[in-house]
Parts: sequence; C-alpha cells; structure tokens
Amino acid sequence: MSKTAIAAKVSCFHCGDKIASSPILFDEKSFCCQGCQGVYELLSHSNLCDYYAISDNPGLAQKNPVSKVKFAYLEDEEIQKQLIDFKDQKISRIAFHVPTMHCSSCIWLLESLYKIDKGIGHCRVDFLKKQLSISFNHHETSLRKIVELLSSLGYEPTLSLSHLEETKKVSNNNQLLYQVGVAGFCFGNIMLISFPEYFGLDSLSHKTFSRLFGYLNMGLALPVFLYSAQSYFKSAYQSLRKGIINIDFPLALGILVMFFRSSYEVISHSGIGFFDTLAGLVFFLLIGKWVQQRTFDTLSFERDYKSYFPVAVAVLKEGKEQTVPVTKLKVGDRMLIRNQEIIPADAILLNGEAKIDFSFVTGESLPVDKVLGEMIYAGGRQTSAAIELEVCKPVSQSYLTQLWNSEHFTKDRESQIITFQSVVSRYFTFALLGIAITSAIFWLLFDPSRSLAAFTAVLIIACPCALALSSPFALGNALRMFGRAKFYLKSPEVIEQMAKTNHMVFDKTGTITNAAQATISFIGADLTKEENEAIFTIANNSVHPLSKKIASYLDLHNIGNAGLSNFKELTGKGVSAQFGKSEVRLGSANFLSISSFEPNADVLASYVGVSINGDYKGFFKISHAYREGLKEVIDSLALNRELSLLSGDNNAEEARLKAFFPKDSTLLFQQSPSEKLLYINQLKENGQQVVMIGDGLNDAGALKAANIGISVTEDTANFSPSSDVIMDAMVFNQLPKFFQYAKDTVKVIRMSFVVSLLYNLVGLSFAVTGTMSPIVAAILMPLSSISVISFTTAATWLYARKRSLVL
Repeated sequence: MSKTAIAAKVSCFHCGDKIASSPILFDEKSFCCQGCQGVYELLSHSNLCDYYAISDNPGLAQKNPVSKVKFAYLEDEEIQKQLIDFKDQKISRIAFHVPTMHCSSCIWLLESLYKIDKGIGHCRVDFLKKQLSISFNHHETSLRKIVELLSSLGYEPTLSLSHLEETKKVSNNNQLLYQVGVAGFCFGNIMLISFPEYFGLDSLSHKTFSRLFGYLNMGLALPVFLYSAQSYFKSAYQSLRKGIINIDFPLALGILVMFFRSSYEVISHSGIGFFDTLAGLVFFLLIGKWVQQRTFDTLSFERDYKSYFPVAVAVLKEGKEQTVPVTKLKVGDRMLIRNQEIIPADAILLNGEAKIDFSFVTGESLPVDKVLGEMIYAGGRQTSAAIELEVCKPVSQSYLTQLWNSEHFTKDRESQIITFQSVVSRYFTFALLGIAITSAIFWLLFDPSRSLAAFTAVLIIACPCALALSSPFALGNALRMFGRAKFYLKSPEVIEQMAKTNHMVFDKTGTITNAAQATISFIGADLTKEENEAIFTIANNSVHPLSKKIASYLDLHNIGNAGLSNFKELTGKGVSAQFGKSEVRLGSANFLSISSFEPNADVLASYVGVSINGDYKGFFKISHAYREGLKEVIDSLALNRELSLLSGDNNAEEARLKAFFPKDSTLLFQQSPSEKLLYINQLKENGQQVVMIGDGLNDAGALKAANIGISVTEDTANFSPSSDVIMDAMVFNQLPKFFQYAKDTVKVIRMSFVVSLLYNLVGLSFAVTGTMSPIVAAILMPLSSISVISFTTAATWLYARKRSLVL
C-alpha cells in the first residue's frame, strides 16, 4: 500500500486533522506539519506528554506558525509597563486573554508552562474568561519569550494596550440574526408552497406540481440546513472530537435525520418530506437562542459584582484627608496609605518610609523597601508608618478582585449544587438519546408514521440548559442583592456555605462595639505640645480602631510624619516609634510593662497606655457602646446555631456580655491572634461549620481559617483578603437576614431544579407519544430556559425584598 493511501487513514497525533499527503513521522507518531511535530518535541522534551492522555488530539494545528519577529515590540519597556500588572526586583505578573483554550488538556498544559520555561513560577487558568495569569522571574525569562512560547504551542494571547477594563462587552449577535433571518425567510416560503398539501388541494392538480413543490422546498431547506443550523453541527462535532456528548448533539442529530429523511421522500417520490417542520424547528431554536442570549446579557452579574466590590482609600485634597472609592481615583491623585493598608493602584512614592509586603501578589511576605520617586504596584500592603503616593495608572477593580480570590486565600469548598448539576448534565444527553431511540423503535413497530415525529420531538424538547442556568443566575443575582445591602461576598460559593453554617464566633472590639459612638478621655500627667504631637503622629499612622479614636481626639491633622522613624505595630499589643529624640509606646499594660491602668476598670471601656522614653504618662480611656440591635441579632442567630466570643481584652466585661449571649455560649478573653486561630481550628475538627466575624486586623488568621470569614469595617478602606465577606458596620443589625437570605437563595436553586425536571418529564411524556409536532417542541425548549432564568431572578429579588435587603 502506498504512503498516500496510508495517509488517507491517518490523523495528526497533535491536532487530529486528517493528513492529506505523506505524514511526517517522528517518534513512531504521525504529524500533519512541522509545526505540530515541533510542539510535540517540545512537550516530550519537558515530560509533558500527559497532555495527549487527557484528551485525544487536543492540540491546535500549526500549519501557519506565528513569526517570532511579530513580538519584538514586547522588548519595549514602555509597552511592558502598560501590559504587566505587577513588577518588583525579581517577579512580574501578567494576565493574558487566550481565546484558543478549549478543553481540559489546554488547562493542564497552560498550568504546566513552568516545566517548559524555568523562569515561569506560577500559572493559573480561568477557563470561563479564557484568562491565563502568569508569575515569572524577569531575570530568567521575558515577556516576549513567554508570548512566543504560548504562540508556538497554539495559544497565542490577545494583547491589548487598552486598560479600559470596565468597558461593557456587548455581544455581537449579527451572525445569529442573519441565521434567524435566513431560517425565517425559508420557513415562510416553504409553508406558502406547502399550502396545497396542507389543504389536500394537490389532488386537484397534476402530480408533477406536487413533485416540483417538493424540490422547491428541498432547495429552500438547504440554506437552513447548511447555514442557519451550522452552529449546532459545529458544536456537536467539536464535542465528539473531545470524546463527550453535549446538549447540541441531539438537536443536530434531529435536524440531520429530518433533512435526509425528507430528501429521500422527495427524490423517491414517496412524499414531500418535513422541510416545513425542519425550517420551523431551526427558526424557533435560533429565536430562542437569541432571546436567551439577550436575557443573559441583560442579567449578567459579573460586571455588577465588580462594581459592588468595596475598596476605598484616603486621598489628600488641599491638605485635607477625604475617603473616596477607588473607582473614582484619578491619575495624579495623592493617596495616604497607613500601616497595614493595601495600595489600590499603581503609584509613585512621594513621602514617607515605604516597607511594602507583596504577599497578596507573590506569596512572599518579606517587606520590600521603596525609595522616594519609585513606582509601587497595586496590591502591596504598607507595613510601616503612613506614606503618601501619587496615582500614576488608572485603578483596576478587577485586579483587586483577582487578589481577593488569589490562591493564597482560597479555601477548599465542595459545592453540592455544582456537584449535582455536573452529574445531571453528564448523564442527561445519554438518557435523552436512549429515550429517543426507544420511542422511534416502538412506533416503528406499531405506527411508523409517528416514529420520526417521536424521535425528533424527544431530541428537541428535553433541555438540561435550564438546569445549568438556574444556579449561576440565582447565585449571581443574590450577589447583587447582597452588594446593594453593603454585604460584599468574595464568590458565589460563599452563599451556599453560609446556608450550612452552625457555629458563629464573634470578636469584640470593633465588631460588636461601635467605635463611632465611643467616648474618649486622657487620664494622667499633663502632656506637653510636643508629646501630644508625638502621640498623634504615631496613632495616625495605625489603622487600629483605638488608634484612630486617639488621633481623632487629639485632632492635630496639620502635622505630617516629619521626625517619625522606626514605626512598629505589634498585633494585639500596641505601637511604638521614634519621634524626634523620644521613644513613644502606645498599647496595653503588658506592652508598657505595668500591672494595670485602673484598680476598678470600667467593663465597657478599653485602655491605651502612653509611655515616652520609658516614663509612663497615663492612659486614654475609650468608653465603648455596643452596636445598636446587638441583643436582637444574637437572639436571632442563636435560634439555629451555637455562638462564641473571642476577645483580646480582659474579662472585666464578662458579666455584662453574658446578658447578651445564651447560657451555653463560650466567652473567652485575653485571646491572642494565635489562640483565636487555634479555637477556630478546634471547632472545625469537631465537625462544626464555623463563621468568624472580626475587624480583619487582629484576627486575619482566624478569618482565613473559618469556613466563612466576615470582616466588619467602619469604612471599606480596610480591605482584608483573608475574609470571604466584607460587611459595612452600618448593616450589622441585618446579619441574621443575610444568613436567612443565603438559605433562601439555595432554596430558589432547588426549586428551579424541580421546575426544570418537571418540565422535562412532562415534555418527554408528550413527545414519546409521537403526537407533539417538532415545531411545538422547538418553541417550548428555549422557553424553558427563559422561564427558569426569569424565575430564579424574580425569586431571589422577591426574597431580598422579603428580608428588607432592597427597597
């Protein structure tokens, strides 16, 4: 047998394309071109041939490889600055849009790039967005080399120098509309030509006309079959290539069977076929797809979710400090970033000592020193005294969202809803094909005239789309409702987790106490002007609620950081710094090495001692007020879950707090951050689903360890990536409603599953009888998806109104 004859039966090992001429043989495998062989050699050399084991022929054809010269412009530093999200002395980060990724093999290979290029550190794929995030060592590789590598593998990224991320993406439905128009035109004309057949008038004319009309109908059906229905055939073919059967496969099969059956009848003169049904079927399917796409675009929640993401920052305008949302930051604005605050936008350091912790970006927690005039990338956290920066690049809200969802803060959560959905989707099509074939065989034996109608109606009317859409639309709309109520969630999965929690742990200071209503006084020796300035400057550089209260009390905002050095803040203890020639310490009694501040301490007060050059000067007494509605909140939450309180203060307030909490609640005092973390882990080991509610400062570890971590903040500048939820302190009294609404949302999803399953059962029961027209089935199929989307959206909104989350 000749090589050409052999090649006709051979597919490319890499991309799966048929080899029309002599194959290129390498390593006992056949390739269609040098490009595909080159990719295989690269993967084989890097021990990445498991790529071919995950899916058959997963690669993309390399017959027209991209010229490497094309990416020479990526060597330009100005262009790199526009594309790269983060860069320090060693590590750079960038996110690519890779439109050609299409299967599990793609994900596996793209997340294994570090095995090919040793300079690449971490790769992460977001398949739904077709996005690839890469961290790389720019001393060992370069942006150009990475893009060239991606292109050589068939995954050329789309590079855009535009940073207008919030521009809404409008779906281009022009081709779909053209397909609808062609199908509608042909459907109308086929019905017009078929009128004599419908009314039996063909018997009055010569059979030649009946045959002519049959051929005319077949000619009009061809554009519908070849053009309007092509998306169903392409989708079915691609799914078969990947070894799976998707929902478009039975639709494509029904259209295929109907066309060839009708063509056979016309050519054999045994009838005029079902071309009117075929054209009507495609027309109504496309109308349903268009309406569904429009509905999805209208209700799309991702951009709303980002716009509700709460981060604010202090900006200096005419020497006065103002808090503004990061979405309103402009290039040239002067930001004030205090200790432990995150820098929300790329900026240039203008004033202060910058020690930046980039662990949220790189995973490395060692602070990096920055000098005046140096650019600092968004995502870094200041770990020293307050600094002033000038914004030099528009803020990226989606980049901050990406940081919040960084792998450093992810939690293992198995979603029962998504698991159920995946199982249903996996077996739905197989069950559908089995029912369709069984129905066709049954009617073929007892009433052949119903066989084709039953087969096609079953394939068309059943639709798992409603099952697939119910969860994302319900959770997405719930995210919007939560956001409008100032309760900001990291991801949709948090909603399902909230519905399952059974133990809630509260922090005290700044969580159940209201810092805004606290009163403050200083008790001790008279302080000089210089001492007051020193205390104010140090307190003003801290983000702790007590420090903020002291700075507000002293109110010396015309003083900068001149003379401040060696600023240190010890979590749960206090702050210290050098101010001029004085060493100043603010903090607890233990931090100042004294026994106590007051013999008869007020149970509703916190104390911050002052020591200057080792000389104890006195203390600030901050008298707290509990948050409004605290008793009602705790009583409501205690109905179906256990409650605990963890406080870093002493137990002087224990008796008063016991009046708020149920008798079986655990109240622990003088708890360090590590002890809070230990307590959370012990609860989880005992099988508890734990919620931790804190201020995100002294309890970041506990927030991260809990199943759900809720950070309560007086203003949204204190962004805490460790938490799953950021809650505005103003809505603390609505906490029980938020958890009830999470249960309502899960209930809506389950109800929508039931509605969808009932629709499929009822629809199939009619379809298998052979009495339902395929056109009617085509109308009902998209209506089911639209009705489920409408139901979940309306139901989540109504439940939100019921819980008073929206007006």
